[in-house]
Amino acid sequence: MEQETEKERADRNFVELLQSARVAVTGVQVLFAFLLTVPFSNGFPELGVWDRRLFYVALVGAAVASICYIAPAAQHRILFRQGRKEALVFRSNRYGIAGALALAVSMTAATMLVVDYLFHIAVAVATAAAIALLALWTWFVQPVLDRPHRDGGTRGR
Repeated sequence: MEQETEKERADRNFVELLQSARVAVTGVQVLFAFLLTVPFSNGFPELGVWDRRLFYVALVGAAVASICYIAPAAQHRILFRQGRKEALVFRSNRYGIAGALALAVSMTAATMLVVDYLFHIAVAVATAAAIALLALWTWFVQPVLDRPHRDGGTRGR
């Protein structure tokens, strides 16, 4: 098999990053769009200060996640044919991690808001904690555990 050049590797890595962002961006945009309509619903004025703060966290988290997931494509347009693909790949990876973190915060806050509205704050806190821990484990901790050790082996789980 032929060795790929640095340019080819950067191109391949960027395409892979964009593919993973496409998976997340649809869900983020649906969540963000839904959250943008909530204040105009009939029950929204009845929410207390705590629930409005939760809504704010969910809304801003979804906005930040959208920005982070869209940033690589927007930057690619500006940097097109400038020979900056490796820097773009590095930055895009960081944006993807930040977007996932913002999405986890938004989903946790939105879930907590809805569960608090439906049930009781204790159920909402327990549910939000479970959602946050699941996102933390599946999106961040588990992949970090699978990263190679300095000796070249993986922790593998």
